[in-house]
Amino acid sequence: QVQLVESGGGLVQAGDSLRLSCAASGRTASSYNMGWFRQAPGKEREFVAAITWSGGRKDYADSVNGRFTISRDNSKNTVNLQMSSLKPEDTAVYYCAAAIGTWRIYTRPNEYTTWGQGTQVTVSS
Repeated sequence: QVQLVESGGGLVQAGDSLRLSCAASGRTASSYNMGWFRQAPGKEREFVAAITWSGGRKDYADSVNGRFTISRDNSKNTVNLQMSSLKPEDTAVYYCAAAIGTWRIYTRPNEYTTWGQGTQVTVSS
């Protein structure tokens, strides 16, 4: 069973950049597909970005495409989310999630079996 710990959240201004990291523990951590989701107050958890276990396939929500980049380093069991040109509407708790690794990209929360505790990102205008 993999365990996930997010870091890197904080308070930034609109237009700034921020990098979130997710550290995965467990011998098979590199075999999991990984995703980033976010949840703003009063809203449902929404898909942000995902990457397959090999890093060969990636996908992004339309709202972040071109501004966010997901990457992974399997030698370090980490998954990163580089966020640029941040907007106030990006404000949310960001969660890292893991799913059994396949060639498919998973974009729905119920496709993921393991979640981190979340990290707050606040973008001021």
